[in-house]
Amino acid sequence: MVSLRTTAFATISIRTHKTEPQSHGKVGNFKPKRTYPSLETRSSDQKSLAIARILMVMEPRQGASSPSTLMLTSGASGRISALFSRHALKSLLLLIRAVVLLLLMPFRGRKRVVLVSANAAERSKDERSESSGGSNRKVGPVVRVPATALPWRRAASSLVEQEVAARRALAKKRVVQDGDETVVRDYSIFTTARGDALFTQSWRPVNGENRGLVILLHGLNEHSGRYSNFAKKLNANGFNVYGMDWIGHGGSDGLHAYVNSLDDAVFDLKSFIGRVLVENPGLPCFCFGHSTGASIILKAALDPKVEACISGIVLTSPAVGVQPSHSIYTILAPIVSLLLPRYQVGAANKKGSVVSRDPEELVAKYSDPLVYTGSIRVRTGYEILRIAAYLQQNLKQVRVPFLLLHGTADRVTDPDASLKLYEQASATDKTIRLLEGHLHDLLFEPEPEREAIMKEIIEWLNCRVER
Repeated sequence: MVSLRTTAFATISIRTHKTEPQSHGKVGNFKPKRTYPSLETRSSDQKSLAIARILMVMEPRQGASSPSTLMLTSGASGRISALFSRHALKSLLLLIRAVVLLLLMPFRGRKRVVLVSANAAERSKDERSESSGGSNRKVGPVVRVPATALPWRRAASSLVEQEVAARRALAKKRVVQDGDETVVRDYSIFTTARGDALFTQSWRPVNGENRGLVILLHGLNEHSGRYSNFAKKLNANGFNVYGMDWIGHGGSDGLHAYVNSLDDAVFDLKSFIGRVLVENPGLPCFCFGHSTGASIILKAALDPKVEACISGIVLTSPAVGVQPSHSIYTILAPIVSLLLPRYQVGAANKKGSVVSRDPEELVAKYSDPLVYTGSIRVRTGYEILRIAAYLQQNLKQVRVPFLLLHGTADRVTDPDASLKLYEQASATDKTIRLLEGHLHDLLFEPEPEREAIMKEIIEWLNCRVER
């Protein structure tokens, strides 16, 4: 008995011809040159038998590997339908999931494990004793890993610790050996909620009344000590100045110029502002930031709590409109930053980029051991793109008073993005100055432009202190 199955196709369309066309080769039990009468000329029994024979041809043979249901389609549509069947899609998803899990396995739990050697533990203890006031926030638990576990990570961690120790020793030495009798310069170690030790320093005038506070935040690859001359000019006008080397920079913890998350730097700045205000109650507080440091300040100022406790911000060459050189990098950056976060893009930049028109300042910057002169690391670059994109979407939320200075010849950050910030910000007290022909490092441009820029910043601060 032949079972007629109609689930393999929705409709059987049979054309009737007097003779079958010739074909080459055999199909089932039919011979190629044999002709058959039309179905219209057959009896009902003959028609049933003919249909049964057609179905027998389409039925899979016993032991064959073909599926029990055969799709009758035209051209490639059958193959496409089979490719996107539920079973095929399920298999593909399982394969993708397995590959993703294999790629992510080395990175699982990386934020939960902290390698701490005996020297690092002693160093952290000493630094906490140096901290003046520190943070009231409790430091989270430290997970200690046996020395035999993960030897390659332990070796890498040891090298970073040695590098940090050398940078911190140099930063301390410069503070101690300043020798300016008109200024009291000091340093301290600020411990973050994550347990990282950040190098901070302060400049206080020996004589004169304290009228306000200025918190300095340096740009990418540099450190707060580069702004010592500017800090002393602020001291001469009655401002106490505090500088913080954000994570991975100057004398602070972390691989040099590597930033796992700029959100950490934003949170650290908020905590540091709180500490400075506690030490100086009743004084108006301002923030000064350059380049990426300006972006960190801007994002922190979007917090209503920070906005309420600062009187204004000064931004030079803010990294608000940073764009990758090619659009494909926007897609690749998140993936590569996850897989190879510390990878350096391009060859080492030993000569440094042209950020000032003063040759002496360029030599001083790129010969400074505390200034990073290598190529940017993937995660650091991605974090800069991420914070710039966030600020672009929240320019209207900027309500704190600000002074914005940007050189029109800047090739590191975009002066047009600064103009956009000025136009869209909701602040009622805002000022912008686009300096014709100036480059990126405005406070290190040649004289007399440098002196004029510093004077303009100080006048802006003085006006808001006297109000």
